[in-house]
Amino acid sequence: MEGPKDPGLVHTGEDAMHVDLSEEHQILKETVRRFAQQEIEPRVAAMDRDEAFDEYLWDKGRDLGFVGMGIGTAYGGSFSDYVSLGVMAEEVSRVDAGVAVVFGAHSVLCGNNIERNGTPEQKDRYLPRLASGERRGCMGITEPEAGSDALSIRTRAKKDGSVYVLSGTKMFISNAPIADTALIYATTDPSRGHAGLSAFIVEKDFPGYNRGRSLSKLGLRSSPTGEIVLEDCVVPEENLLGGEEGKGLSIMFSGLDVERILWSCQALGIAGAAFDASLRYARERRQFSQALISFQMIQDKLASMLVEIEAARLMAYQGLVCLDRGDRRRTRMLAAQVKLYACEMVNRVTTEALQIHGGYGYMKEFPLERYLRDGRAYAIGAGTSEIQKLIIGGYLMA
Repeated sequence: MEGPKDPGLVHTGEDAMHVDLSEEHQILKETVRRFAQQEIEPRVAAMDRDEAFDEYLWDKGRDLGFVGMGIGTAYGGSFSDYVSLGVMAEEVSRVDAGVAVVFGAHSVLCGNNIERNGTPEQKDRYLPRLASGERRGCMGITEPEAGSDALSIRTRAKKDGSVYVLSGTKMFISNAPIADTALIYATTDPSRGHAGLSAFIVEKDFPGYNRGRSLSKLGLRSSPTGEIVLEDCVVPEENLLGGEEGKGLSIMFSGLDVERILWSCQALGIAGAAFDASLRYARERRQFSQALISFQMIQDKLASMLVEIEAARLMAYQGLVCLDRGDRRRTRMLAAQVKLYACEMVNRVTTEALQIHGGYGYMKEFPLERYLRDGRAYAIGAGTSEIQKLIIGGYLMA
């Protein structure tokens, strides 16, 4: 039976925002959307083909304050709240999630972490240059033998007088090939286990710091990814983040909460773009003398896609609000939940979107195959789906 037609109830992934955004957030959303459509979109195909980030976008991002959105205004950044960062992540990712990764790894994983955990001297020294985009940042946790088991980090930091000497390799690091400043996790005292983990601010010009291989990826190809190789890298003791050994675990977990929620917002952007493309195609494409959307199987796919996107959006923005409120315990549980749901959701939505497009979806001429490739990273990065289930299970056991 054909359902009632009410144009007022027709929503798309672009229009259906059942989250109360302030006027400032709405203005930001429109500004970022214009930037993404006018500046990023014309460059997407070339960046994906060449697996290279277009430097023009960094310069434009500096001019608009986007590269400093994770850093406070006291240091020259434009941070206002985490909801704004979520809006930025989602809107940029609607056009090219790789660009969102470049900005986020710099401004949030590096800059925001330093601001939340650094000493006053560290903040004064590093944040203004990161906020302005003069220097670019990244964060190094993952290693060749420490992926999901991030707490098995083998990179060693030995104290030697007034310096630390770091040795080890970081793998799959976003922005590694282009970063000037890296937030590096290393073990200062292996005998203390997790309590011996510390974080360091490491500059690319420090002796022993090497940009390793640039890595070729399935998706997110506009986001430079690579290794960081530390060969007896000499780091001044004043670059121990927070000025105290053994704080690495708490710094890491608080940073992962932020990363997982914003990573989920990027997944939302990809899924929303895939849904909108599918809805347009289903309305325009005719098969058997009728619009594709008139077939109930297509309606079923679109309905399921939309509901999943909206559910993930509500979870993600709830997580962003919890970050802004400083509700640490609730945030950690929500971060795991939305990371699990949204980052699996984007894979389901992009798969269905490609199926709706049929043969056209499989062609490079349409963006669906890129959405599919880009979306696949989200159930892996920032902690796999399996790890999120373990975190959730741990809370249920407590």
